[in-house]
Amino acid sequence: MCNRFTVSIFAGFLCLMSSGSSAIADSKPIPLDATVKIDSQTKAVLKGALKYLASKQRLDGSWSLGEGEMGHPVAMTGYTLLAFMVMGNLPAQGDYAKNVAAGMQFLLDSIQPDGIYRGVSSGQYMYNHGIATTALAELYGESHSPAIRPKLVRALGVIIKAQNPAGGWRYTPNPNDADISVTVIQVVALRAAQESGLSIPQESINRAIDYVHSSRNSDNGFAYQAGIGDSGFARTAAAIYSLQVLGKYDDSMVKAGSAYLLAHQQDQQFWTYANYYAAPAQYMIGGQTWRDWYALTKDKLMGFVTRNGEMAHWEPKLDPGSNGSIFATAVAVHILAMPYHLIPLYQR
Repeated sequence: MCNRFTVSIFAGFLCLMSSGSSAIADSKPIPLDATVKIDSQTKAVLKGALKYLASKQRLDGSWSLGEGEMGHPVAMTGYTLLAFMVMGNLPAQGDYAKNVAAGMQFLLDSIQPDGIYRGVSSGQYMYNHGIATTALAELYGESHSPAIRPKLVRALGVIIKAQNPAGGWRYTPNPNDADISVTVIQVVALRAAQESGLSIPQESINRAIDYVHSSRNSDNGFAYQAGIGDSGFARTAAAIYSLQVLGKYDDSMVKAGSAYLLAHQQDQQFWTYANYYAAPAQYMIGGQTWRDWYALTKDKLMGFVTRNGEMAHWEPKLDPGSNGSIFATAVAVHILAMPYHLIPLYQR
């Protein structure tokens, strides 16, 4: 029986589980490796990066690559809010509380009655939807604000309805097709919601796990779509991270996929996007794997940072032609600040 944490959505798509119950495998605290520390130089860069991101916030509270839908304001606001949160900023906490509150309000105001975000390019809709919903779920988990909950529930309902029969997701909110790059963003949003107290039907979790499993190739890497194409670094990072947030921490495919990433670090395309998933995946594996990964990734990022007075940011030099400096900077902050252990999503 659902208690005060219970909410039904779209005829029962979602229900907060009663105390002690969860649709995703029961979480347990991951042993935090205190030997991975953030040095003073990195701390200074992180501080400057938040100052830079704050300076790029628009009057409506959003962050964007440019004007209109192609500026991806919903997605860029989601990524940037998570960067502020990983440094301890919330709507009522931290040096950038006002920036976080304004960004959160932009996302809430963008959710329409059917749970769809307005102002999003239809061709890549679910990318935007997933990251924005993840940010709102993390914010809800910290605040349990009644202003967030009803709109977050609507957005989560869209994700549940858009899952295709094979268990994955694709670009549009229709259950017609699937690929690993869109699937990972949806399962991360669902896990963030679960961590905030919400849960989803076990059937949806099981089908998502099956889809990720079906995308594995014989070389222990993962294909872009199940049974189609070669393995790649970014898609493998997305896949093993998906399995972890779905509760399959000890899945043999996670360990083998992690080894694949270590062996293919020089083969990366879309470096920023790929490492947004590779870093938390290796973090949750922990131990020497995480220590080595963080050291290599930190050195890479610190070698590309641009400093201008008190500000610091990253241009998209690691993956030319990608999504610009706001995206690159938000992702860099997210990775470099992970040793602060402030994102509940990364707890096992």
